[in-house]
Amino acid sequence: MKTVVHIISHSHWDREWYMAFEQHRIKLVDLIDQSMELFEKDAAFRSFHLDGQTIVMDDYLEIKPQNRERLKKHVREGRFSAGPWYILQDEFLTSGEANVRNLLVGRQEALEYGGLCPVGYFPDAFGNAGQMPQLLKQAGMKAIVFGRGVKPVGFNNEVQGGDYESMYSEMMWESPDGSALPGILFANWYSNGIEIPVEEEAARAYWEEKLASARQFAGTRHLLFMNGCDHQPVQRDLGAALETARRLYPDIEFVHSDFDTYVDAVSRELEHISTVRGELTSQETDGRFTLVNTTSSHIPLKQMNRICENALEKEAEPMAALASLWGKEYPEDLLRYSWKMLMQNHPHDSICGCSVDSVNAEIKTRFDKSRQVAEALFADSCAWMADRIDTKALGAGKKICPLVVFNTTGWNRSGMVEVMVDFERSYGGWLTRQYGEMERLRLPELVLKDAAGNRVPAGIQDMGVRFGYELPDDRFRQPYMARQVKVTFEAEDVPAFGYCTCYLEEADAVGEAGAVEEMAMAAVCESESAVGGHSLTPADRVMENRFLRVEIHGDGSYSVTEKESGKRYPHVGYYEECGDIGNEYIFIQDSGKEEITTQGTEARIELIEDEPYRCTYRIEHRLMVPAGAEELLERERRQCVGLYERKAGRSRELVELALTTLLRLERSAKGLKVETTIHNTAKDHRIRVMIPTGLQTETHFADSTLEVVERPNRHGKAWQNPSGCEHQQNFVAMDDEKDGILVANFGLYEYEVLPDRDNAIAVTLLRCTGEMGDWGDFPTPAAQLPGTHTVAYEIVPYKKEDVAAAFTEGHLFQTKLSAVSLASKRGYLKDGAGCMEDMGGKTLPLRAGFFKWSGEGLNLTGFKKKDGDRDIIVRFVNETREAVELTIDRQAWFKEMYHSNVIEERLQTAAPGGDGSYHMTVKPFEIFTVGIVPDGTWRG
Repeated sequence: MKTVVHIISHSHWDREWYMAFEQHRIKLVDLIDQSMELFEKDAAFRSFHLDGQTIVMDDYLEIKPQNRERLKKHVREGRFSAGPWYILQDEFLTSGEANVRNLLVGRQEALEYGGLCPVGYFPDAFGNAGQMPQLLKQAGMKAIVFGRGVKPVGFNNEVQGGDYESMYSEMMWESPDGSALPGILFANWYSNGIEIPVEEEAARAYWEEKLASARQFAGTRHLLFMNGCDHQPVQRDLGAALETARRLYPDIEFVHSDFDTYVDAVSRELEHISTVRGELTSQETDGRFTLVNTTSSHIPLKQMNRICENALEKEAEPMAALASLWGKEYPEDLLRYSWKMLMQNHPHDSICGCSVDSVNAEIKTRFDKSRQVAEALFADSCAWMADRIDTKALGAGKKICPLVVFNTTGWNRSGMVEVMVDFERSYGGWLTRQYGEMERLRLPELVLKDAAGNRVPAGIQDMGVRFGYELPDDRFRQPYMARQVKVTFEAEDVPAFGYCTCYLEEADAVGEAGAVEEMAMAAVCESESAVGGHSLTPADRVMENRFLRVEIHGDGSYSVTEKESGKRYPHVGYYEECGDIGNEYIFIQDSGKEEITTQGTEARIELIEDEPYRCTYRIEHRLMVPAGAEELLERERRQCVGLYERKAGRSRELVELALTTLLRLERSAKGLKVETTIHNTAKDHRIRVMIPTGLQTETHFADSTLEVVERPNRHGKAWQNPSGCEHQQNFVAMDDEKDGILVANFGLYEYEVLPDRDNAIAVTLLRCTGEMGDWGDFPTPAAQLPGTHTVAYEIVPYKKEDVAAAFTEGHLFQTKLSAVSLASKRGYLKDGAGCMEDMGGKTLPLRAGFFKWSGEGLNLTGFKKKDGDRDIIVRFVNETREAVELTIDRQAWFKEMYHSNVIEERLQTAAPGGDGSYHMTVKPFEIFTVGIVPDGTWRG
C-alpha cells in the first residue's frame, strides 16, 4: 500500500506575544484574506486549519464585518477548519471550569460559523493536563493533537535522543479515570511541512530529509506534515509544490488534507500502540525546557486571573443561577461577555506572562473589564435575593439594620466577613453641606446579633463620611453622603449555596455593649474555640484556637501544631531570595548560586489584632540584597546567549528588601492564613516562602486542572535542571502514614518540593526578570515588577485520615463569604416590622441553603445555568482513587435530575432513592456533571 503524505496548511496563531495584539491582528487579516482568495481561485487548495480556535474569526470580523457570510461559507464547506476551542489556553494556569467554558464557547461559535473540527488541539501548550482526554471525550472529540510532553525535547521540540515514552508519534492518551483518546504528537514539531519547495532539486532534498524524519516516528503509512508555523503566511504556491512532489515520488500519495481526514485514516490502521497516562509535562527529559517557570512570571497578573475566575465561577454564576429560581432573569449574555474577556487572557503566551510589556499591559485591562462585569452581576444577584428575605421577625420591634451573609461555595462554611454599612445617608442639596451634616452625626453604641437574637462578637469601626450614589431604574441618579461603619465578624455555618441573616441594633442603655465583651471572654474560657483575649500578649508570640497552636520565633518563622494529633511543624514560613538570570519562560539561578534567607535574622514582631474572632501578628523583615544582576547579563541578553550558557552573577550594589507578614488565626479556622507584602526594590531575582515539612514520604499532591495529581518528590534519572518547579492550582499537600500539611495559595501557581531540605515545600511569591526570551532579544523592563506586591496563602496541618477535608480547605481558601447590608434600600435602624417590602408573597426565610449534597473526596467546581436553557448545571470532580457515592438531597425547586457531561447534554434521567435523595456513583477521578430541571410551578 502507498505511503500517504497528509499536508495540513495552518498558522499557529499566538494572538499576542512578541508584538502587541493589534500588530499581530494586521497580519491575521492578511492571512485570512489570502486563504479565502486561494479557496476561490485554486480548487487544489482544499483547506486551512485555524489553529483549533474560533477567536481568530472574531478578531478578523471586527476589522472586516462585511466578509462574515463569505467566511462562514468557507467554514460550512470545510475549507476553514474551526474550533473546538475559543482560544488555545495554557491548561495548567486556567481553572478546570475555565477550560470547560473555553470548550463550550469554542464549540458553539464553530457551529454558528458552520462547522466544528472534532479534534482537541494543543500545538504549543507548555505541558498538557491529565484530564484533557476525559474532558474532550465527553465533548465528542475523535482525537487529541499536541506538541509537547512525552519525549525528550529541547528548544522548539528538537529531538535530543533517549527513549520515547511512546513507540510512535501516534499513541493512546488516557486520563486518570480511564478515559482515553488517540493522541497525535508533533514528533517533528508543527512546522515539519513548512515552505515546501516548488523547484525540483530543492524539493528532492527537502522531501528526502522530511520523509525520513516523519517515518522515524510514524506508526502507520500516513505521515503528517504541518505546512506552517507561528504567524506563518499561507503558502500560495502549495499546489505547484505538491505537483512537484508527486512527479518526484509517484509511489507516494500527497494529499492536501485536514485533521478530520488524517485522524480517520490513522485510526483505521493503528495497532499495538503505547498508552501514555495522566499529565504530559516532559518529566522524562533533562527538564531544561519544560517552561514551567511561566507559572511565576508576572505573578500580579496570575493573581488577577484567579480573582476573575472566582468572580465568575464561584460568585456571579452560582448567585445568578439561584436568583433565577426566584424569577430574576439569568444574565447569560453578560456572563458570556465577561468569560470571553477573561479567556482572551488565557492563551499560553498571555496567561503565562511570556510576552512583551505592551501585551501584559493590555492583559491587565481585559482582566479589569471581566472582573467589573462579574462583580456587578454578583452584587445585583445578591441584592435581588436579599430583598426577598422576610426580616419582620428580627429585632423584636427594635430598630435594626439586617445584614445577609452569602455562601456561594458547595460546602457549609464558617469564616470572616467584612461589610460596609451606611449608618445614615443625606440626600439632596449641596454635597458639601451634606458632608458636614454626616460628619457631625453622633454614632450610638452598636451590637451585632444573629437571627435568633444572640449577640455576635464583632468589630464595629466608624469609617467616617463617604460619597455615594444610586442609579434608580425609573429616575435620575441620586448622589448622597453617608456616615459609614465597617462590621467585622465571624459568620458560623453558613449553608452551601445559601445564606444566613444577622442584624445591627443600638446597644441597650444599660451595659449591653460591655456584655458583648464579657460574653466573648466566657466563650474563650469555656470552649477554647476563640483566639485572642486578655491571656494573649505580644510577649507570648502565641496564637491558639481549638485546632491549631502557632508559636512565632525571633527570626519571624513560626511553628504550627495540629492540636488533636500533636504533630508540630517547626520553623516554617521563612523566606528565601536568590538571583535569576533567566527570562519570562525559564528560571536560571545566577552563577554565584547563593541564597539569602530570613533564617536567624532579627524580625520585628507585633500583635496588631486581638479580638474574640481573630488574632493577627505583623512580622517585619529587612534584608540587604543585590540590586540586580551584574552588567554582563545585559550583554548576554543582547547577544542572545543561551540561558544555560550564561555566566552572569549578581551586582555588588545592595538595596533593602522589605518583607511584611501578617499571620492571622481565626476562631474556627483549621488553617493559618498568611499575607506577605513585598516592597520590591531589586531586579533579576526570585523570592519564595519555605515550608519545611519533615515528613517521610516520596510523593506529594498538587491541585491541578480538574484533578489532584500525585507527583514524586524527586524527578527521574534524566533530569538535569537544578530547578524542579511544578504547576499547581489551589494547593500543594504532603503526608506520611499519619500526618500531613497543605499549603493553599491565591494566584501562586509555582512550587517546588525540596527532598534534600527536609522535604520543604517552596512556593514562589515573586520572580523578576528583564527579558521575554525565546527566539530573540525582547527586553521587558516591566517584568522586573518594581513596587509593592501582596500575596496570600494558608498553611493547613491535617491528619492522614482527613486528607479529603484538607483538600476542601484548600479549595475554600479561594473564595470568601460575602455580605450585603439592607440599609441602602430599607433605611438604617428602621423597625423590624417595616423591613420587608411587598414581594407578592414570594419571600425567603432568614436562613436557607438551596443545594445540599455529600460525597467525601468530591470537589464541586461549577454551579450555573445551562447555556441557552433554564436547567441548572452542577459539576463535581472525584479527587480520589476510590469510587465515591454522591448524594444530592431533593429540593423544593427540583422537577427532575439527569446525568450530563461537560458540554451540557442530557444523557440519562436520574431517579430518586427511597429516601427522596439522589444517589449516584462517581468513579475515581471522574468529571461528573448533573443537570437539574427546575419546577416551573414552584414559587418558593
